[in-house]
Amino acid sequence: MPGLAAQARGVVLGYGDFVAVSASDFDIPAGKMTVIIGPNGSGKSTILNGIAGLTQPRAGFIEVLGGPADRMLSRVAYVFQAVKVNQAMPVTVRETVAMGRYAPLGAWRRFSKRDHAVVTEALERLDIIDLARNHLVELSGGQRQRVFVAQGLAQEAEILLLDEPVTGLDIVSRELILSAFRTELEAGRTLVLTTHDLAEATVADHVLLMAGRVHSQGPPEEVLKPDRLSSAYGVGIVHLEDGSIVLDDPHHRRSQRHVHYERGGPSGP
Repeated sequence: MPGLAAQARGVVLGYGDFVAVSASDFDIPAGKMTVIIGPNGSGKSTILNGIAGLTQPRAGFIEVLGGPADRMLSRVAYVFQAVKVNQAMPVTVRETVAMGRYAPLGAWRRFSKRDHAVVTEALERLDIIDLARNHLVELSGGQRQRVFVAQGLAQEAEILLLDEPVTGLDIVSRELILSAFRTELEAGRTLVLTTHDLAEATVADHVLLMAGRVHSQGPPEEVLKPDRLSSAYGVGIVHLEDGSIVLDDPHHRRSQRHVHYERGGPSGP
């Protein structure tokens, strides 16, 4: 279908005996930012794994860039949440970002001048060029996340998948990563990211609302409606005096559970 980076029809995804995503259809528009949102355990990361070709459908299909997802690995970059690093693996920041070139290079090609330039540009875009010789274990959480986002950028893939890329980050890291996203979109690349934050979803081009399946999809102003959110999250909607709405979600700590947006319509930060 023209204009789509990925699509799924009747897809069922799971691990072992567990079905994480029941039969679902979804579309990922090309050259746009799609945000996947939903409560914990709703299948957000599983959808990313399916698009990346890491989880095979039990039924239905996922088509990515016109073919089976597992045949498009070099054309899709996947950035995981940088929660932990291997303390015994003394890999530097530059070496980590350079790994993003492995997919387009293949197994045996040596780095060209252009490959080195692409890595350097990714380091500069995320403002980690001065940390290039540091080991990952020496970095803060925000700096590590910037490294892994830079690795994804260095791959120059057509689709960039990101699992909660700015959750819990410091302001500087968050803004640098979001700026990189805007540049990627301007270059015509497709971004798909998961989040728990409704405010992040409101600025997307397309939203998938998860609830063990794709509950709803479409523009944020259509998907992020109180009745749909309440149905997907299984929680109440609270209307505040300032016109915002709140998900009263007991699965999040009290300091994190109140995510909201303006009732009058989604607005950017």
